[in-house]
Amino acid sequence: MNPTPPPGGRPRSPAVLDDARVTDVHGALGSIRAAADGPRRGTGTKVKTLLAVVGPGLIVMVGDNDAGAFATYGQAGQNHGTALLWTLLLLIPVLYVNQEMALRLGAVTGVGHARLILARFGRFWGAFSVVDLFALNALTVVTEFIGIALALRYLGLPEVPGVLAAACLVVAAACTGSFRRFERFAVFLCVGSLLAVPLYVMAHPPAAQIARGLLPSAPSGGSGLGDVLLLIIAIVGTTVAPWQLFFQQSYVADKRITPCLLRYEKADLWIGIAVAIVGAGAVMAFTAAAFAGTAGFGHFGDAAGIARGLEAHAGRAAGVLFAVALLDASVMGASTVSLSTAYALSDVLGVPHSLHRGVRGAKGFYACFALVVAVAAAVVLIPGSPLGLLTEGVQTLAGVLLPSATVFLLLLCNDRMVLGPWVNGRLTNAFTALTVGVLVVLSLILTATVLLPHLSPAWTAGIAAATGGFSGLSALGYAEVRRRRRGFTRAPLPIDRSQRQGWRMPPLAELPAPVVSTARKVGLTVLRTYLGFAVVLVIVRIVQLATG
Repeated sequence: MNPTPPPGGRPRSPAVLDDARVTDVHGALGSIRAAADGPRRGTGTKVKTLLAVVGPGLIVMVGDNDAGAFATYGQAGQNHGTALLWTLLLLIPVLYVNQEMALRLGAVTGVGHARLILARFGRFWGAFSVVDLFALNALTVVTEFIGIALALRYLGLPEVPGVLAAACLVVAAACTGSFRRFERFAVFLCVGSLLAVPLYVMAHPPAAQIARGLLPSAPSGGSGLGDVLLLIIAIVGTTVAPWQLFFQQSYVADKRITPCLLRYEKADLWIGIAVAIVGAGAVMAFTAAAFAGTAGFGHFGDAAGIARGLEAHAGRAAGVLFAVALLDASVMGASTVSLSTAYALSDVLGVPHSLHRGVRGAKGFYACFALVVAVAAAVVLIPGSPLGLLTEGVQTLAGVLLPSATVFLLLLCNDRMVLGPWVNGRLTNAFTALTVGVLVVLSLILTATVLLPHLSPAWTAGIAAATGGFSGLSALGYAEVRRRRRGFTRAPLPIDRSQRQGWRMPPLAELPAPVVSTARKVGLTVLRTYLGFAVVLVIVRIVQLATG
């Protein structure tokens, strides 16, 4: 890409750290020349551009409908029918805003998420975010191989050779040295995710029941509030997972997406969200239909139990189709989450990391990828592991840790040294701050129900209201303090967005060190301390469920 001048400054090179990321775009469905930075004119040209760009948004969204998602959505359907379908609709704007910020960072900076966090927040704060990701991703990849093992078991295939073969397939698909070949493999798996649609048709859940499930309501039945809340947080964690942010930014940069292609990349993201939400809703709905009125309703075990329930409800073909869909989702999840981990670790270590490079050109990158896959496959083959419970626990932990990841994302997207004219607007900032607040309130309620398991719904609602009110008043007070310090005549510098298309972040070494205020340090410290406490309580709750 030719150097582009910053607004009002001298020409400079963009901050792309790997020269394998600065030539033509070669996607699964087409190519774009690096020199073609001008506007796309004509319907045919626009369609070809979209086809070439499609990939990052689709893959990251479908990749999150993985084995853990199948189990979590299946548990919601089996234990509560369609009563929690509404949670998926509420998560659509959260999905878009979070992932749009990540893809914008990738296109404008050309740098991975972990590298940017370390560069702008320093090793101390960056370590918290990256360590969280490594631990959570490792556990998530284990759940992917749990899904593979359960699918193989239901299909009557040998488990040990099958898990090892799947691990080899995942590693081989990434290690070809061709970005296009990996993306074609991933897009093929995305097509496989559409198997949830015929399963929905075969289970034919009542339309009226689906419509009622789209309206917010609390599930009825014998489940305690803590168990329901644990499941809601798991749905949030599996639908909007922290690894997605790291994957999206690094993958967009690796695909060589530039700001002039952001319009098409956002369309790709909407396609991915539509496919993911339809798939998630289908899993919840056909599981609810399969177990309604049976002894299995309210007694979720694992994904293999869903396959058996579908077989009893709609025939052997439905069970086999679900097992194949689960296998497809698990391989897809293992590929994307492992790649997210390899990108982040390579960012931290400063080693070459691009799917455009062969194994010889990025040994550390591919070694990390293969090691994560190999360890996860080995853990799953240990006899006696509580597979279903481990899967739910990982998704819940993802939901609890999401506020921290979103806070760092929000701060980066307001850093004018990083994004220049591409920084967030007020509406995006307000919505993201509200999202973080809601996630923290959910985790606070979970904390209360774990510490006080007999807490009444009225007290729980009171805790939520008090927490929300306190957060709102604190935000207003902080805004007033800042206003008084600035004075009535001072205002934030205006954002000149007129030259966005030609603006790229300069090399990281040229950026001035960010100024971190005392209030921000205190806020981050309080958030991290509380979330660490919440993680411990989630683990306690999972152990309680495991021991009955």
